[in-house]
Amino acid sequence: MAVMKPIIEAKYEPVLEEVCAFSPATVANLGPGFDFLGCAVEGQGDVVEARLRPDLPGKVIIEDITGEGGRLSRVAEENCCGIGAIETLKLLGVSDMGVSLRLQKGLNLGSGLGSSSASSAAAAWAVNALYGCPLTKAELVPAGLIAEAAVSGWHADNIAPAIMGGFVLIRSYEPKLQLQPLEFGATLHPGVERPNLWFVLVTPKFEAPTREMRAALPQEVPLKSMVNNSLQGGSLVAGILHGDAEMLGQALNSDCVIEPARGPLIPGFIQAKEAALKAGAFGCTISGAGPTVVAIVKDQTCGVQVADAVIKAFTDHGNLEIMRATVSTLSTDGAFTCEGTSCSNSFDTIFVV
Repeated sequence: MAVMKPIIEAKYEPVLEEVCAFSPATVANLGPGFDFLGCAVEGQGDVVEARLRPDLPGKVIIEDITGEGGRLSRVAEENCCGIGAIETLKLLGVSDMGVSLRLQKGLNLGSGLGSSSASSAAAAWAVNALYGCPLTKAELVPAGLIAEAAVSGWHADNIAPAIMGGFVLIRSYEPKLQLQPLEFGATLHPGVERPNLWFVLVTPKFEAPTREMRAALPQEVPLKSMVNNSLQGGSLVAGILHGDAEMLGQALNSDCVIEPARGPLIPGFIQAKEAALKAGAFGCTISGAGPTVVAIVKDQTCGVQVADAVIKAFTDHGNLEIMRATVSTLSTDGAFTCEGTSCSNSFDTIFVV
C-alpha cells in the first residue's frame, strides 16, 4: 500500500468553515473490464458534511452517520469516509487543523454500486473544498483508493469514477497509478450531438460483500477465456469512445471469467440476465461484486421494460425482494459540492422501485 505524501508544498489556508459534498453510485468492471474500468451513474449516492475543527489539529472525527442502520464504525480510522478525509489532509499537508464529518448514506452497503467509494469520494472532495479545491480530482483518487483498500482491496474502478465522473480506465496500478478518463462518444464528429447512455440498475435484497465475492474468483483461467475477455475489454473501450451503446452492451454481456463465478451466488441472476436481454437490453451483467444487475438499453422506455422484467425474474426465480430499481444516465460530474436538496445528481433518473 502506498504511503501518502503531500502534493501541496505551499501552506494553504482554509476558505470555508463547512461544506457539503455528494458522490454518485458507480458501476465497476462492466463485465470483462474487471478492476480496470468503471463509470459513474446519476441518481443514487452519498453525502458528506465536513466542518473545520481548529480544536482537533490533524485529527478527523465522525460525528454522525445516517442511512445505514448503525452498521458502520464511527471511528474515522475504521470507516471509508474517515479514511478518505484523513488521507486528503495528508495530501494537502495540513496538520494544524482537524475536520469533523457527518455522513448520509444513500447507497446500500454491499450493493455492488460502490457504496464505500461514494463515502470516501464525498469526504475527500469535501475536505479539499474546505481549502479551495487546490487538488484536482485525479490527484484525490489515491486518497480514496487507500480508503477503498481498507474494506474491499486495492482496486480503483469504483473510486476513480466516483471522484472524477464518467468512464475511467485504470491504465496501471504499479509502479504508479495511471488513470485515463474516457468520454462517451469522443470520436464522433464535433457537429454530432453526443448521445445519452442509458443504464438499468436493479438491486435485489441480497448482500454480496466485495471481499467474499472476490474470494469466489478463479486464480487461473484458460487461455481461450483470457483471449475472449481481452477482446471484449477492448470492445468496451471502443464502444465508449464511439458512443455506441449497442457495442458497449454486447461487450459488457460477454464476460466469461468473472460473471460465471459470481452469477450463481446471486439467487435469480441467471434468469434476470435472460429476462433483460429478452426485454430488449443490449447487454446485462453484475455491477461490481453484485448483487445489483446492470443493463445497457437504448432509451428510457426500453429501460423501464427491462427493469420490470429483471424485477420479475428476481422475484419469481430468486425469491428476492427488490430494494431499488432505476433507469438512469451516465454521470459526468463525479463528486461535487452542494447545498441541501441539491445534494443529488438525479437528473434524468427514473426510480422504478
